[in-house]
Amino acid sequence: MKELNRVHMNGLRATEAVGRVGGLQAAADELGVTVGAVSQHVARLEAALGRLVFVRTSRGLVATEFGRTFLARLTSGFAELEGALKSARHDRANILTVSVAPVLASKWLVRRLARFSALHPDITLRLDASVTLVDPDASDVDVAIRVGDGNWPGVTKTFLLPQDVFPVCAPALAKRLRVPLDLTNAPIIRDANSTLKWSTWLAPFGINEDQLADGHSFTDAALCLDAAIAGQGVMLAWQTLAQYAIGAGQLVAPFPQRAATGLGYWAVTSSSQALARKTRAFITWLKAELDETRLAFP
Repeated sequence: MKELNRVHMNGLRATEAVGRVGGLQAAADELGVTVGAVSQHVARLEAALGRLVFVRTSRGLVATEFGRTFLARLTSGFAELEGALKSARHDRANILTVSVAPVLASKWLVRRLARFSALHPDITLRLDASVTLVDPDASDVDVAIRVGDGNWPGVTKTFLLPQDVFPVCAPALAKRLRVPLDLTNAPIIRDANSTLKWSTWLAPFGINEDQLADGHSFTDAALCLDAAIAGQGVMLAWQTLAQYAIGAGQLVAPFPQRAATGLGYWAVTSSSQALARKTRAFITWLKAELDETRLAFP
């Protein structure tokens, strides 16, 4: 490393080009600089090395005995560097970084990734579990899946699915729930950090949220879901959270009514860069999967 600190990369590049293409002018054309600049780079490198790489003759620059060995190793070294850079670009081109909320990832998305891989075996997914709205232009995130009203400036948004809410509970508990008013006599599981309100679903039935019974409270929707599966009460759920558990018979939706929250699922991407093929492929697949989820909750 100390030897590398004595020389400049431009000098190495210029010297290698002269040796490979056979002259100052050809090297200058390849590098996009002047002949004088190439000549200066070569001279400075030779001074730093304390040895001549070329002999100046009337026919131009001719490599010295040392120069022939040195140039061969330079050319080999630059080829290795170029190969490493190409490999890095190739790897990056095939890796799709998706930012997604942890609960959406664990309860809905991860279960479906094998289907995406079957369609696109050349794309490797990297999931970033986060609820923060990232800036696609200032991070390595290719697409973020977010739930909200879509009022996020400076990004491109693709609407995917409206979010609806509805009660869910274990099948045994559901037997006690004949009409919505029965919810006032059932334990209610609450998500302390959620902005979704029971009143959104209860209002059309003339029931106030404060009429609901007490129950366990958690600070994570996934824990609320697990508690509901365990028969500990009724929770207010939404499509992507409850679909798998309902399909598996772990939960039921005791009432057919759904309430719109006014929010939706969005794919958020850069507004300044064209979508890469991998990103387009993922969003197309994601829309199809969410359409399937929508049809599961008519």
